[in-house]
Amino acid sequence: MRFETLSAFLLAALTLEVAGTPVDAANSDATPFSVLTVAEMKHWLATTDANLTFIGDVSALGVSPFVTTVTYCSTRTANLCSGPCTVYTGGATCLNAPNTNCLSATSNVAFCDQTNCKGTPCNVFDSCGTRLDNGFCYTPGTKSISVPP
Repeated sequence: MRFETLSAFLLAALTLEVAGTPVDAANSDATPFSVLTVAEMKHWLATTDANLTFIGDVSALGVSPFVTTVTYCSTRTANLCSGPCTVYTGGATCLNAPNTNCLSATSNVAFCDQTNCKGTPCNVFDSCGTRLDNGFCYTPGTKSISVPP
């Protein structure tokens, strides 16, 4: 009797586990999209061959939770985001970012289709529609980026 009860319980648990795993049919990569970790951003900055322009002190990356690093670039080639790129490290601000086609960030920034961080509406990084390699998001038409506090 115990064996039958245990078997039934195990079968029910396995069924719930399989049935409880959602599948995103619209996106073949069902893993959630999120901001880059400090380690991921540092690795990308250390290994990229993109032409980088720095705004702010990049050594502050990871020093404080109130410091964000945003890398935004003008070129998308296949699934890669490449340069020239600008790397901003600092606090809350609105970045003028004309010609931006892709970006990555260490916090949930918003990218806007108008200057001065205005848009119809601005989109947030973690709801990226087209994911690129290395944690970048395809953001054509971006003209400004809002860095949160």
